[in-house]
Amino acid sequence: MKRSRDRAASELFAALYPRLAGWCRRLVDDDGTAHEIASEAFTRLWARWTSVEEPRGFLYVTAANLVRDHWRKLERERRAMRRVTSEAALRPHAEQADPSVRLLVQSLPERLRVPILLHYYADMPVREVSVLTGRKEGTVKADLHAARELLRAHLRRSLDHTL
Repeated sequence: MKRSRDRAASELFAALYPRLAGWCRRLVDDDGTAHEIASEAFTRLWARWTSVEEPRGFLYVTAANLVRDHWRKLERERRAMRRVTSEAALRPHAEQADPSVRLLVQSLPERLRVPILLHYYADMPVREVSVLTGRKEGTVKADLHAARELLRAHLRRSLDHTL
């Protein structure tokens, strides 16, 4: 029994790790951090191996949460650096002038950010996002629409500030 579980876990790792790590890489823009996040997601899956019904979904949701934590940590570090240096006083609109889509996605409320990450960055269909988030498909579609509208508005404002 244990041997077949170990084999299943090994096969799952071989099948999903490269894509999960690649997805994380696109979100965090750093190979080492991406591999740490993907590895941690698998570690958390192994800890709950017998109780997880949908391992792929569990991995992506866990990785999305870890990416969010990473982004929060980076933001705290950025704020600390701005306090230490005088850059904030010299350029108060520096953050607004960066039209980075990743920063804009990061700024979305979690209710909108998770569906965006799963649908667009992990290439999951709306149906799968619905199952993983426990929301109806119509709600997921509405959340994706709302998120796109917010991103569009933020991007326009960011571009207007740079011109």
